[in-house]
Amino acid sequence: MSADLLWLVLAGVGAGLVGSMTGLASLISYPALLAAGLPPLVANVTNTVSLFGITVGSVAGSQRELAGQGTRLVRLIPVTAVGGAIGAALLLSAPAGVFELVVPWMVLLGAVLLLLRDRIRVWSARHSDPHSLQPDPHARRRRGAWLVALLGMGIYGGYFGAGAGVIALALLSLERVEPLAVTNAVKNVATGAANAAGSIGYVLLAPVDYRAAVAVMVGSVIGAFVGPAVVRVVPETPMRWAVGICGVGLALYLAAGALG
Repeated sequence: MSADLLWLVLAGVGAGLVGSMTGLASLISYPALLAAGLPPLVANVTNTVSLFGITVGSVAGSQRELAGQGTRLVRLIPVTAVGGAIGAALLLSAPAGVFELVVPWMVLLGAVLLLLRDRIRVWSARHSDPHSLQPDPHARRRRGAWLVALLGMGIYGGYFGAGAGVIALALLSLERVEPLAVTNAVKNVATGAANAAGSIGYVLLAPVDYRAAVAVMVGSVIGAFVGPAVVRVVPETPMRWAVGICGVGLALYLAAGALG
């Protein structure tokens, strides 16, 4: 194995570990592909294809957390998969400038939602009456807005993806109260569906570097298999704040790149 491919396998391990835990895999894998000599567009589409390994590894390592989540995933996967396909189509056909200006704000919003999750839940509880026998007149509107936001996450995931996991984790954390490890496992499947849909388009229409993609994918499967076990033992609040703060940092980095 050449030194470049070994480097990409090791980068894939790191991306898989970080991605399955936080959703920030592209912070490691995308720069590694650029360092290996791939042009930016080729690195982007190769990165999307290669990180499907995170879905494989994280699902294998999250069987405990995913137990009983089948019905929920059946609702989520089509939404994020459609978003991923739209995102891939945008990358392959539309000017990048406007979308790249919006991307940092999407990541920043996801990070802020994650950091303020508990306060948002308290606010929501104060504005609803759990003892009322009448259906909440705003429940359907909130659910619709949540699904649109999830679709937007899928579009971003298919288009570029850095920070898509932060957005997904924030949205899923607002959906229900549950252990972070469960939310994280569901997040990995939801973002994986967007990634898979985008990857299909890239495999058919884009200049994917398959040697690099396979190298990163092999490593990401290994890293992502280990990630869920780490999430089980890490305290929830520090983990959530770490992801949120990293998300803010990523948003600022992307904003600087878009404006520069």
